[in-house]
Amino acid sequence: MSLNVQDLVDAKLYPNHEAVMQDALRSLFQERPQLRIELAVHSYRNQNISLAKAAHLARVSFDRMKEILVKRGVQLRLGPEDEREAGNEVDSMERILAERKAR
Repeated sequence: MSLNVQDLVDAKLYPNHEAVMQDALRSLFQERPQLRIELAVHSYRNQNISLAKAAHLARVSFDRMKEILVKRGVQLRLGPEDEREAGNEVDSMERILAERKAR
């Protein structure tokens, strides 16, 4: 017998598929924290997220994220390219700081 996401929803253990997936991903990242780093590197390299966002995603410091990227040969993009991106980085850092205070 194999279980699936719908079984968990039908048993009223979760309200919907999205809640199951969120919990599954949270558990996966707790069990395998290296996956967060891999995802952050991939996202920085391919999705043009900022270094601050990559560090937040990986749950490492800004400087540690820089080290990880450099060791992997990823070209660093330091500094915002325009005013909008600068504002986005400020917003991201404010969220990161607020989340750290909440911990």
